[in-house]
Amino acid sequence: MSATPQNLLAGQKAALENLLAIQGTFFSGFEKLVDLNLKATKAVFEDAAVKSQEAIELKDAQEVLAFTSSLVRPDQAVAYSKHVYEILSDVQGDLSKLAETQFSEGQKQVSDAIEQLSRNAPTGSEGAVALLKSSLATATNAYETVAKAARQAADAAESNINAATNATLKAAADVAQTTKAAPRARRAAAN
Repeated sequence: MSATPQNLLAGQKAALENLLAIQGTFFSGFEKLVDLNLKATKAVFEDAAVKSQEAIELKDAQEVLAFTSSLVRPDQAVAYSKHVYEILSDVQGDLSKLAETQFSEGQKQVSDAIEQLSRNAPTGSEGAVALLKSSLATATNAYETVAKAARQAADAAESNINAATNATLKAAADVAQTTKAAPRARRAAAN
């Protein structure tokens, strides 16, 4: 009789610890996002101060054109987005680990309960116990298959994001190169 209240208390304790771990994971991710945004904001203000000083010192139209083309910085936006993605990916990974741990513990508890039931089951109930064990094995295999597919999808998404980031940076560099070359081409054509 005393085993049941102890099991309930242990289950409640485990559920509370799991809830606290989830809250800690979310808070840690939020903290990282706030830190990233503060650093990004500080960098923007510092860059604005430098660019304002440079703008005051411009003397002719060619300098203005070169200055305006230097204001576009897609690499910074891509880097910021990549940092946000990494933070969110880390949070998702931590939550997945917590879910896997919780599932494993739940599976062990169900398995233990089935074992105890099989030891105390009346004669002739072997078929029902075998069905329970088979159902648990099927559910476990289904979960593992879904978890594996989810990990593969996450890996593919990360690969695609990295490819898109690299393509965006290359396109931005090409545009910047073209923008810098355009005034020289006009000057050469005018002469």
